[in-house]
Amino acid sequence: MSAQAARKPAGLLSIGQVLAKLGPEFPDLSPSKLRFLEDQGLISPQRTASGYRKFDASDLERLRYILTLQRDHYLPLKVILGHLDDIDAGRTPQIPGANIRVEAPSILGAERRLSRAELQSEAGASKQLLADAVSAQLVPGAEPFGEAAVQSLKALVELQRFGIEPRHLRGMRQSAQREAALIESALKPMRGRRETGSQAKAAEAARDLASHIQSVREQLMRDALGA
Repeated sequence: MSAQAARKPAGLLSIGQVLAKLGPEFPDLSPSKLRFLEDQGLISPQRTASGYRKFDASDLERLRYILTLQRDHYLPLKVILGHLDDIDAGRTPQIPGANIRVEAPSILGAERRLSRAELQSEAGASKQLLADAVSAQLVPGAEPFGEAAVQSLKALVELQRFGIEPRHLRGMRQSAQREAALIESALKPMRGRRETGSQAKAAEAARDLASHIQSVREQLMRDALGA
């Protein structure tokens, strides 16, 4: 069954109620962002006779999933839309950029949030490796941890097998911060606009730019390795 199907007639939520439920987990969520997600075809809330948007339980969990993919995997909306289309079609796609396959029903449940001990166990990392990863700012230092932290730590476990330690990658944080500053500078005119939805559009543009920078970086790495 599609994640957009099986609407429930009772228990519908207004935009304000959705913000109250998801706001603590996603502080940047706003009415304009909800409208923007609808405009982009990622969600399809019901409408009352007077035109007000109403969200059911499946809408709420779909929103949580979309926002989690943005926050933890930094995916552009067009990539998320394609991923959701696969799920809605009954397929079990891999989350883009992560070694995680998603069953369609899993979209109805919140993503796991792990403690430090759970993160270490899930990634198969030593206590020292996790501490070094946090020190090098390659993994967040505060609980709870999401899937992005798991995938980063798993990658560091594999790199360690070849003698590559978190301290060797410390410069990646500075590089990412420089690229983020470049993107922010490019989007400054857009962020300064006062039109409805401009901030949501700027956030999406930032993800698109980050994705393009990542593509260039990957090609440069392939060229350097002669791959």
